[in-house]
Amino acid sequence: MENEVRENNKDIKERIKELMPAEAGLSNIEFEGPDVAVYVKDIAYVYNDESIIRNISSSIKKRLIVRSDEAKLTDEESALSAIMSIVPKDAGVTEDNIHFDRQFSQVYIEAMKPGLVIGKGGSTLIRIISETKWVPKVLRIPTMNSDVIKGVRSLVVKESDFRKKFLSSLGKKINQPMVKSEWVKATALGGFREVGRSCLLLETNHSKILIDCGISPEPGIKGFDTTATENKAFPYLDGANITINDLDAVVLTHAHMDHIGFVPYLFKFGYSGPVYCTPPSRDLAALSLYDYNKLVTRSGGTPLYGEKDIKTMLMHMVPRDFGEVTNITDEIKLTYHNAGHILGSSTVHLHIGEGLYNIVHTGDMKYGFTRLFDQAETKYPRIDALFMESTYGGPRDMGSDRQHGEEDLMTFIKKVTSEGGKVMIPLFAIGRAQELQLVLESYMNNPAYKMEVPVFLDGMILEASAIHTAYPEYLKMGLRHRILNNNSPFESEIFEIAKGERSEIADKGPAVILASGGMMNGGTSLEYFKLLADNPKNALVFVGYNSAGSFGRRVQNGLKETALPGEDGKLEPMKINMQVKTMDMFSGHSNRPQLMSFVEHLRPQAKKIYTMHGEESKCDDLARTLSSRFRVEGRAPMNLDSIRFK
Repeated sequence: MENEVRENNKDIKERIKELMPAEAGLSNIEFEGPDVAVYVKDIAYVYNDESIIRNISSSIKKRLIVRSDEAKLTDEESALSAIMSIVPKDAGVTEDNIHFDRQFSQVYIEAMKPGLVIGKGGSTLIRIISETKWVPKVLRIPTMNSDVIKGVRSLVVKESDFRKKFLSSLGKKINQPMVKSEWVKATALGGFREVGRSCLLLETNHSKILIDCGISPEPGIKGFDTTATENKAFPYLDGANITINDLDAVVLTHAHMDHIGFVPYLFKFGYSGPVYCTPPSRDLAALSLYDYNKLVTRSGGTPLYGEKDIKTMLMHMVPRDFGEVTNITDEIKLTYHNAGHILGSSTVHLHIGEGLYNIVHTGDMKYGFTRLFDQAETKYPRIDALFMESTYGGPRDMGSDRQHGEEDLMTFIKKVTSEGGKVMIPLFAIGRAQELQLVLESYMNNPAYKMEVPVFLDGMILEASAIHTAYPEYLKMGLRHRILNNNSPFESEIFEIAKGERSEIADKGPAVILASGGMMNGGTSLEYFKLLADNPKNALVFVGYNSAGSFGRRVQNGLKETALPGEDGKLEPMKINMQVKTMDMFSGHSNRPQLMSFVEHLRPQAKKIYTMHGEESKCDDLARTLSSRFRVEGRAPMNLDSIRFK
């Protein structure tokens, strides 16, 4: 096999040598994860002829990265001076925004207006390359401060030595000659007939990958009353007959904890392979995981893993954009498509072997209107099997009209606040918070709904919104244009950052409070709930999903008395007198008609459909309905079920 690997790699290198013009001065070829990097002595020659990179990439069927031979790089001080003189001042670039990465012959340039750094047709980039020999990677500075983005970007540069070795090792592994597989099998390890701990193992004779690896949202914070049991918290990795080191890759659909929360644990116990995700998902994953650790620690619990394990995961992440075809093993190709659920959320298309089998995994997806994103993609090259979320897949999950729903929400808020009450909306900080910000910003600037009450933002929401402004290309076009024109709705004057003690906000006059912690199992939303629950003038509005064992679901179902931990950790009895309202039209999940419409519009049609990520009755009913309506094999697998496709 080792000889075959050398021959396969040699073939790729020989093709590059044949196609790269002699004038470029090819000096080295390296495999970097799924990509191929070539080093040349005259990089300007290559970048001045767009056809060179395009033709070679097409021939080797891989993304080609062209870099300067290290010996040709301008010294960093001179390169910095040149870049500052070349880049227009209006781009918002300072010397502190420029970072050199010698391992990759690359310079990171953070800009308020990346388009000015790129220039028309890439003209400014080419000028930087010609004068400095460093290849720029342009990054957008978020319009709001983001400690997470600063931290992640700093880590990538700081650990470039490690990244170089890791990607080189991964590249050699991926570029083995393909061995024909005889079978394809999927095993449900979590998130089937339930919501939480999503995890699917996909296997062939020669490859093993995980799609998502999350934790259940149901187990509460220490001391918190919950019906969930500990053994339902984590994926069934011990039931998969594999070891962590058997895994070739982890593929993430998006950055919610029920899809990513167990990944650092893999690294804690020895996993050293790649984690694929979109660029926004990497940053949002860092936000979610660090926040989870802080929340558990503050509550007196012990996190599953430490910050070191999260950083190790971040260093092993391989970001890929929508539509980029990527070899993740020698026989499996991954392509991400928009899922419309949260920033960077993806449906996963996997092409196995030379046409052996094709699988689409929806992750969490929205096939319907939102203010944030275009709806989920429905066009794929081929779909032999579809794994499909079913959060709102039950026959009664018909949803509500969005426009009327927004009007009803604003009318309700106006009524409560005009009568002296406060409206608290518990939210998932990533996704639902930004959606509600857009709704409130739109209506509260409308004379018919204008209210002279503050809208407080508390918890992770600010950081999550800041990350959204760093990736406007993933947002709806109108929203994208607003951010690019320094008119971000997330920074509207109607929003106030919650400062000081939360009791001060609770004691003041009417207000709207957007608080992170959508299911109220802990965190900011629970703290406000303790302060507001006994007053019948106040209101609690649920706009997102509450899992079956969550505290939010119990309140949603009419809970009137409970006991919650106080400042000393002891349980304190309390009555729930506040108004409780549910408005499901703001969900980032598809309702029943949208799920049916998604399957109807898939091109090509799926041959087999497997439902997941939903309560048992909903998964089962949706599978039977889809099977009957579209005349396909429809099933609702249970956790630990294995399905052989070939």
